[in-house]
Amino acid sequence: MTVVLVHGNPETPAVWDLLVPHLTRGPVVRLAPPGFGAPVPDGFGATVLEYRDWLVGELEPIAAAEGPVDLVGHDWGGGHVLNVAMARPDLLRSWVSDVVGIFDPGYVWHELAQVWQQEGAGEEAVAAMLAAGPEARAARLTGFGMDARVAERVGVAFDAAMADSILRLYRSAAQPVLADLGADLEKATARPGLALVPSEDHMVGTEEQRRRAAARAGARVEVLAGLGHWWMTQDPERGAAVLDRFWVEV
Repeated sequence: MTVVLVHGNPETPAVWDLLVPHLTRGPVVRLAPPGFGAPVPDGFGATVLEYRDWLVGELEPIAAAEGPVDLVGHDWGGGHVLNVAMARPDLLRSWVSDVVGIFDPGYVWHELAQVWQQEGAGEEAVAAMLAAGPEARAARLTGFGMDARVAERVGVAFDAAMADSILRLYRSAAQPVLADLGADLEKATARPGLALVPSEDHMVGTEEQRRRAAARAGARVEVLAGLGHWWMTQDPERGAAVLDRFWVEV
């Protein structure tokens, strides 16, 4: 079965560089959401639902040619994955997300996301990120737990298109938008799901919120003890083993 990986913000497909060599299934396809390592099409508004529809459009030809895919999403990619799992489970053999907790009705956006969602303050924040330069951006990502090699590749890719996409995406997802989307979590039970819960990732909801949302989505929970938001760069062998085991069980 084809494995499809989708990353998030402020990332490029490079976040998977250390994980992919350890996966035993394949072929592996890395999809870059518009603005996050891929061009932004004319008229694309970078909203939550537009990203869902973009991902559906990418998956349809793959599924038609090779059958339903094993879809894995990280960060906002994990949000797009769940939105597809709720809307188009026919495209999937299975799904994996490490942000299932953001669809819990009690979820509150993390501090930086709330800044991006504010007119004026958000523009100032992304302008500062642009002005900082690639080395400073890479150092900041490394400080948050991303492997330094990957952070260097990601940091250099940040540009005005990504900055604009960040603002549009987060503003389109201001609460209660995610809570409303999460009202359909039970639809994700149509395909086997896996909710990854890195114990040190504190941006995507509490463990209680993540477990509650996973239960509603019918997903198995796998706690990645000691790992943070960028678990796939911190311990890629362990992350790949968790994914491979899940796919075998599916």
